Amino acid sequence: MFQTAYVGELFCDRDTIFKRIRNATVAKKMALAFSVACLTGLLAQVKLSIPWTPVPITGQTFVVLLSGVLLGGWWGGISQAIYLAIGASGIPWFSGWTGGIGVLIGPTGGYLIGFVLASLFLGYCSDKYFSAQNYFPMIFLMLLANFLIINVSGLVVLAIYLHILKGAAPSIFDLLKMGTVPFIIGDIIKILAAASVAKALSLKQS
Repeated sequence: MFQTAYVGELFCDRDTIFKRIRNATVAKKMALAFSVACLTGLLAQVKLSIPWTPVPITGQTFVVLLSGVLLGGWWGGISQAIYLAIGASGIPWFSGWTGGIGVLIGPTGGYLIGFVLASLFLGYCSDKYFSAQNYFPMIFLMLLANFLIINVSGLVVLAIYLHILKGAAPSIFDLLKMGTVPFIIGDIIKILAAASVAKALSLKQS
């Protein structure tokens, strides 16, 4: 009840939302982080499987990128760490209503770990450089977070998974074909959407 009321209170005043989140108590920040973790789990179920790769297209990257800018500091990363911890404990809110520690060592585990790192990176940049909350700098930072942090960590774990558990030795081209190329257009759309939402939340009310 407290969590829902506080989230609603924040969104009543867009002009001060970033400042209010950063000045909130630890309890309120934890409530927001848990709410974002739940939203990540919900959008994880927006899933499209691709025949030639064990990595599906999902909607959760949108929340991950927005979480870092919106919550700032450590709290975006904490929201994603909550998502991973609860999912690893067995709660089925990873993609396809799955759960358990096995998901983290599976073909998509590296992307999930990258969620935490990417959100921490964006939170740091958003707090340290106020321009990171402006539209085009935000897009640039989200591109870095998505393709250099989430994708790279995802490809590393995918390569380990294929080599150790499947006995395969994929080339860099094979890994990119499975873990990056199919997602480029969708990732760019989610980046633009996340930056647009963050920008809208920072606008003054007319």
